[in-house]
Amino acid sequence: MAKMNFGGVEENVMTREEFPLEKAREILKDETIAVIGYGVQGPGQSLNLRDNGFNVIVGQREGKTFEKAKADGWIPGKTLFSIDEACQKASIIMCLLSDAAVMSVWPKIKQYLTAGKALYFSHGFAITWNDRTGCVPPADIDVIMVAPKGSGTSLRTMFLEGRGLNSSYAVYQDYTGKAMDRTLALGIGIGSGYMFETTFQREATSDLTGERGSLMGAIQGLLLAQYEVLREHGHSPSEAFNETVEELTQSLMPLFAKNGMDWMYANCSTTAQRGALDWFPRFHDAVKPVLEWLYLSVKTGNEAQISIDSNSKPDYRDGLEKELKALRESEMWQTAVTVRKLRPENN
Repeated sequence: MAKMNFGGVEENVMTREEFPLEKAREILKDETIAVIGYGVQGPGQSLNLRDNGFNVIVGQREGKTFEKAKADGWIPGKTLFSIDEACQKASIIMCLLSDAAVMSVWPKIKQYLTAGKALYFSHGFAITWNDRTGCVPPADIDVIMVAPKGSGTSLRTMFLEGRGLNSSYAVYQDYTGKAMDRTLALGIGIGSGYMFETTFQREATSDLTGERGSLMGAIQGLLLAQYEVLREHGHSPSEAFNETVEELTQSLMPLFAKNGMDWMYANCSTTAQRGALDWFPRFHDAVKPVLEWLYLSVKTGNEAQISIDSNSKPDYRDGLEKELKALRESEMWQTAVTVRKLRPENN
């Protein structure tokens, strides 16, 4: 494990060079890994493990998602089972269900957590707020986590491209004395790029803050606000969308993703540079109090409780679809449909 300097701060980092795939296979050669849930993270992690040569099975309730697993090559009775059967067969149970589903299925999973097994998560939610979720693991198992910093779709796509999605990792409970080896081996097995150390609590808190902040909630709020201002001052939908979203995602993001914000600034006009340098402190000062408020709401468990309450409603899916439909049918994102069709690669 290497010490890496991140902006003057040293952190523990594990790379694929330090922990090669062959070592991961050796550590897990006698383990049966059951991926429980085949929704967001399940397909990417299980398929990558399978392609990397690990003994992996999938546990999923029958229905649409079960059929999706079959279409991906998982064989009923051989590598695809009910949740009960998969948990019973496994020495490592990878719990990749949604947070709400973890709570509902937990009593079923818990009965198969016998001494020496490992319980794996890709999110710290269920354990961090287990006073609310009820997910309290027995003391005689390992409780571990590898959390890819992106969707399961991205994890799979990058794996097939020969790349890796960065992940955080943590050990919450080490009963066997081999919890860390199990964790790192699984991280390599699912196709992580490099892995950085965290805790369940830090991962859950940063994850919920990021989703509500710059990754999803704040970026949608910022984009919509700018789009609305341009439209309200007479700019066309096409112009407003291109200046707000298209140029950001298609031109500027690849630049600062490659070499940083300063490099992106250096490759823009002097007018853009001056304006960006003058205005980013104003946006920072306006937004930071909102993010402090958000972080406090996450840290105190308020956001977790909101999620639990919302996701536990019987009509949750119907309500979610109505909200997403309104977003999808808004002028800005309907404009996006037309703009995407006009991109050169689509013509």
